[in-house]
Amino acid sequence: MSKTIKRIGSRSNEHRVLKGVIYVQASFNNTIVTATDVRGQVISWSSAGACGFKGTRRGTPFAAQTAAENVIRTLMDRGIGRVEVMISGPGRGRDTALRTIRRSGILLSFVRDVTPMPHNGCRPPKKRRV
Repeated sequence: MSKTIKRIGSRSNEHRVLKGVIYVQASFNNTIVTATDVRGQVISWSSAGACGFKGTRRGTPFAAQTAAENVIRTLMDRGIGRVEVMISGPGRGRDTALRTIRRSGILLSFVRDVTPMPHNGCRPPKKRRV
């Protein structure tokens, strides 16, 4: 026979976050927007594919805007007022996602581009001979 454990308070109020980090990963084919707290635990995420865009439309700026709006709506419900933004990747949706975050009314601490850049790392594949 299992004991019932009495909970005090609700689960949604336990994890109260005031400051967060938004990661925008913009590739050529998709844009993924993830919101975490300062410790790195994911609060919400969305992508252009999860918003219902298929195929080449996932890489468009409008799809990135829709994904960013979905994440921002969740952050507003949680009461987060200040965020840091980390942008990664060369995709077309990076500027639009940042513009959407700016327009939303959430205060931005800073915006950082964390796209990995090689310092002449791997050797490229040999040239094609046609």
